[in-house]
Amino acid sequence: MDSNTKDLRLAVLIDADNIPHSNVKAMMEEVAKYGIPTFKRIYGDWTKPHLTGWKTVLLENAINPVQQYSYTVGKNATDSAMIIDAMDILYTGRVDGFCLVSSDSDFTRLATRLREAGMRVFGFGEMKTPSAFRAACDKFIYLEILRQNREAETEAEETEADTVPAKRSTRKSKAPGISKADRDMLKLLSTSINDIADEDGWAYLGELGNLLLKKQPDFDPRNYGFNKLVQLIKSINRFEIDIRDSGKKTGKLIYVRVKQKS
Repeated sequence: MDSNTKDLRLAVLIDADNIPHSNVKAMMEEVAKYGIPTFKRIYGDWTKPHLTGWKTVLLENAINPVQQYSYTVGKNATDSAMIIDAMDILYTGRVDGFCLVSSDSDFTRLATRLREAGMRVFGFGEMKTPSAFRAACDKFIYLEILRQNREAETEAEETEADTVPAKRSTRKSKAPGISKADRDMLKLLSTSINDIADEDGWAYLGELGNLLLKKQPDFDPRNYGFNKLVQLIKSINRFEIDIRDSGKKTGKLIYVRVKQKS
């Protein structure tokens, strides 16, 4: 993870009409990895019965509900309220980035505008989220993957004979798995490594991770059942890894490259 993100002040804005309340706990834990949620707001028409499941979740996570009545049938007033609030928060100058939580492509222009203003934008949504919104974010995280990882960790904690390999095995079985990875993913890794490689073909892992997100914001090793990028790369026979001494008392530098043909 980019060390520059850990102290970001973030505005978390949630579209209640497009996100299941069961995903919120795992999502807020993920948000904490990228910064401090200064604003936490969720938008919806709370007079509607389909949003009643949110009540307990909002209290547990200290999320402020914003009421937005549906003035016209078939029109989503919630989107407009969330966009207006986002711009108001932007101009306060009190945040460094935004977490936009929705699977709706209507927020594509908002994400683009916020990035134009120098904000970091993290998108959260389901796998059905249109590609335009995913591409407009600095990073996009799938809620299904967060939920699967959380369920796997809960199952592991409840198993007395649990071990680290067992945890990894459980998580991989619930996620898509590297065996199902398509050629595009492998090509993305290979070309990205070559883009930043030195004369011997080696690329620094941290720089590789940043480049992958620039090319494809929804790229995440957890989509393939691995917690870390290095674990994903180790699982693919096409690549090799070199761990080097950083010259400091703590820490190692990890380099990767496409295997050289003999």
